[in-house]
Amino acid sequence: MRINVLEYFLKTLERWPSKLAVADGQQEWSFERLKRRAGAIARQVVNRTEATNQPIAVYLPKTNEAIASFLGVLFSGNYYAPLDVKAPVGRIRAILSHLEPALILTTRELGAQLQSAGTDPNGFLILDDVPDDGGRTPDRWQKRIDTDPVYIIHTSGSTGIPKGVVIAHRGVIDYIDWARDIFKIDEHCVIGNQAPLIFDNSTLDLYLCFACGATLHLIPDELFLFPVRLLEHLAGKSVNFIFWVPSVMVAVADKKVLDCVKDLRLEKILFAGEVMSAKHLNIWRSRFPSALFANLYGPTEITVDCTYYIVDRDLGDDEAVPIGRPCRNSDILILNEQNQLAKVDEPGEICVRGSSLALGYYNSAERTAEAFVQNPLNPHYPEWIYRTGDSGYWNRRGEIVFLGRKDFQIKHLGYRIELGEIEHAVLQVDGIRNCCIAYNKDKKEIALFYESEKELTPAFIRERLLTLLPKYMLPTIFNWMELMPRNPNGKIDRANLVAAGQGLSK
Repeated sequence: MRINVLEYFLKTLERWPSKLAVADGQQEWSFERLKRRAGAIARQVVNRTEATNQPIAVYLPKTNEAIASFLGVLFSGNYYAPLDVKAPVGRIRAILSHLEPALILTTRELGAQLQSAGTDPNGFLILDDVPDDGGRTPDRWQKRIDTDPVYIIHTSGSTGIPKGVVIAHRGVIDYIDWARDIFKIDEHCVIGNQAPLIFDNSTLDLYLCFACGATLHLIPDELFLFPVRLLEHLAGKSVNFIFWVPSVMVAVADKKVLDCVKDLRLEKILFAGEVMSAKHLNIWRSRFPSALFANLYGPTEITVDCTYYIVDRDLGDDEAVPIGRPCRNSDILILNEQNQLAKVDEPGEICVRGSSLALGYYNSAERTAEAFVQNPLNPHYPEWIYRTGDSGYWNRRGEIVFLGRKDFQIKHLGYRIELGEIEHAVLQVDGIRNCCIAYNKDKKEIALFYESEKELTPAFIRERLLTLLPKYMLPTIFNWMELMPRNPNGKIDRANLVAAGQGLSK
């Protein structure tokens, strides 16, 4: 029985030390090379930290070095928290203030950016200065148990402070063992990674590589802007497995380029992170009729995914693609408003129980208590379930169908976003008195309604928001109001504004 995710890596290293492990477009590293670099980083982390089981921030782009840093942190007996190098420094500063990491692994150039934003350089471990000296890998990791954290992923927070979701070793082990078995992944698998390392979808790519001896290609971000080049890259690297967000697959299908590249070898095509349209799925299926297609679902708080649907029948273009059934060792409760199990075809909130649940939100006991609650169906002993805030129902085939968010949290371009976080940022723009954000999921538009004395240009608002939010969270529609509508209790009439936002277009 595995206790620590490093056991995956070490077993694979023993079997295939010289096999290609990771490639980032610049360098190709074998498992032995990856271990050597991870060990060097681990020794430096040990030298700089007295205690174990602490968060170590990793502020690096998606590269082999970032993956080696994750492993190095784990070998040091700690857990890693990847940070987005493309995010505004203000957001990174807020995360670091909340996280209080023992160290920040970064480069000299990126460290200078953090320092200019007010981060203390004494907390940096500059990886440019860490040589590959071939020494022994520290053994502090062997003292960790399966309920200790392996990583923290930060998601959008309604208060303006991103939430740090703490994932334990046992959650990753459950997930990877299930995925390896259900999708029959082995050392012949060649993975084409799309997900950023700050996005929990990357967990599947990364740990299938470690557990199965699969080769992981980190696809350069810029290739996703050019579908033909992207597909040529997949063909050139003999990629046979992808796990992408649907928006990327939709973009490729819309460009009608799937038939332009003949040497594609895709055998397993997985997707998750947002709703996949059956229309675009059917375009992919017609191009790869013998491939396995699977729709996965799950919030970050349950270790990536908790349900899956292997596409096993023809779907009409207007049908909803099911999210399927629970993954192994997870259970799905769909609860109605009376906290009772919903009947077939009855909508309710999707709730999850099992060892895949996160440990909670880092340094946020109150937030944790709101989302991780006692199972209302079990009055006999303590048992957490996670209330996802998503709505869905069981269909008559025994499959779960996703309906959407119960609240104002959205999934946009594969990212989970709290509309409240965008509103929080908008209210920091000079001249704006009040605001409301609405989302049109069909058109994938984030609409801003704002109240100010005079109309502000979209360029002015965007420029200010870019210092506070990632690009994927910026509004695309701007609506000025001298006075926003209120309901009888004096609050902004959000329902009417959201309804109005559904009719907007560019």
